[in-house]
Amino acid sequence: MTQLDTLQATTPQKPKLHPRVKALLRPGFLLGFFILSSSIILAVFPGAFAPYDPNAFDFMAIKQPPSWAHPFGTDNLGRDTLSRVIWAYQVDMQIAFFATFFAMVIGVIVGSLVAYHGGIADVLFGRVVDVTITFPFLVLVIAVVAVLGPGLTNMYVAVTLVQWVYYARLTRAEIMTQMTSDYASAGRVMGYSSPRIIFRHLLPNAMTPLITFWMTDMALAILLGSSLGYLGLGAQPPQAEWGVLIAEGRNFITTAWWMSLMPGIAIVLTGLGFSLVGDSLADVLRPRGAS
Repeated sequence: MTQLDTLQATTPQKPKLHPRVKALLRPGFLLGFFILSSSIILAVFPGAFAPYDPNAFDFMAIKQPPSWAHPFGTDNLGRDTLSRVIWAYQVDMQIAFFATFFAMVIGVIVGSLVAYHGGIADVLFGRVVDVTITFPFLVLVIAVVAVLGPGLTNMYVAVTLVQWVYYARLTRAEIMTQMTSDYASAGRVMGYSSPRIIFRHLLPNAMTPLITFWMTDMALAILLGSSLGYLGLGAQPPQAEWGVLIAEGRNFITTAWWMSLMPGIAIVLTGLGFSLVGDSLADVLRPRGAS
């Protein structure tokens, strides 16, 4: 053995990180985690960070540009834009969760049952999917909200009535893939009940794409909530919500551009946080060896 070989053999090797740990240390995930965790903190404790009351009028400071006193400027009623953007985190993060959670739960249950039992239920589900995807998602939601009336609760109902189909379709595809595996056949041979096979064995192995889709869907839910707020069908003034703030500033875009720009930046950053975390979780949860 040469002296070089001896030196290489005695040199301590750096421990190799697990691929999933590497995925969590990527700049994309770290940036997304920082944005998302900051958004959650602002949503839970807005009063600790907002310098002013979001609904307090100050007619001596109407449409003031960004300054040290008002970093995001003020609106047409003298309200501090930074405070309203921060308090809007509470509403928009609520929209991100409630507009997707119930749709996901219903879709996962329906998709799992349809995939496992098949038959007439699967045929009927296919017709429901065909009808739903025929129309643009936003058009269907606006139609339902127009019938129910504006407001956050009605918006959650409208999104759930439409969005569960997409979760159910994805769940059905994943469960049917898992049903071809050996462990699913073994469960049936051993006499396990259908609920046990579905919810204890099949569904946990099909959750990776569902979690990724849910993270992305929460980003889209914020865009949807802001769009409906802008149209007057979501959150209602004077409640601070990013779409409402943009709508309030549209008539002053040339004289008070910050009224619409600042909440728009908040929408983009929060959506970016959800997307980056979702992409990283897909890499972490993806089975090793999958492309």
